[in-house]
Amino acid sequence: MGAVLAANLASSGLRLVVHDSRREAYQALSEFDVVSVETPQEVASLCETVFVCLPTPAVVREVALGEGGLVHGSAIRTYVDMSTTGPSMAKAVAEKLGARGIQCVDAPVSGGVGGARARSLVLMVSGKPEVVAGLGVFFDALGKQSIVGTEVGQGQSMKLINNLMAAAHLALAAEATTLGVKAGLRPEIILDTLNAGSGRNSATADRFPQHVLPRTFNNGFSNFLMRKDVRLCLEMAEDLQVPLWVGTAVDRLWMHTVLQVGPDEGSTSIVKLVEQWAGVQVAGSSLSA
Repeated sequence: MGAVLAANLASSGLRLVVHDSRREAYQALSEFDVVSVETPQEVASLCETVFVCLPTPAVVREVALGEGGLVHGSAIRTYVDMSTTGPSMAKAVAEKLGARGIQCVDAPVSGGVGGARARSLVLMVSGKPEVVAGLGVFFDALGKQSIVGTEVGQGQSMKLINNLMAAAHLALAAEATTLGVKAGLRPEIILDTLNAGSGRNSATADRFPQHVLPRTFNNGFSNFLMRKDVRLCLEMAEDLQVPLWVGTAVDRLWMHTVLQVGPDEGSTSIVKLVEQWAGVQVAGSSLSA
């Protein structure tokens, strides 16, 4: 995701300094004139505005605050976190960076890698209005801003709520379509009917037709990351003393998916878990014949 976002910024005429621990991430930037450096600190010593898009809260903390991290850079003035870290981590990082005079902004995204390539992502932005206003040229190159608050952490809270909903849609779509197939219905008929009625959601409208029926499961977001985001949402709910009965059940299903289907499989592969239990397969007609 971060590589695609960086490529979008570069193709918009912005000059970039980049760092990634995985060298293969630079392949998406091979056609652009970008400067690559060895540490986050070097990025923050060459750039006033630094964006991060990272997989887990622990990695975010290390990149921002660890040895060789952004906090030690000499030029950085604004830090924008496009990862899904949760409000607690966002606030903890902002406190440390703020002590160094660095303004922090949440900007986690929804829309997946496909949305990133199409520049149609929704950016859930929160931070001081005057700081956010100065980031418009960057955000316009990536997608559409949705200003959700003025405090660090509010964008992260919104992202966790969004991803809990997305996880629930996938989980219930997996159960419902598997049930329908076991009852003798064709998967295409199940999805077409749901999408014409009140059962329609992002999983039935997009993820299942594009990635489950053809059995590719390459929707660009792994089971590991989906489970991580659901867990972060449950932790946020516990901190705020809000019971999430359905959310807890969704988390249990994703836990089994990670263990039994695999952490690196695309998150549409959650249907494989339910298929195993039911003894049927949700596949397009040309594949199931």
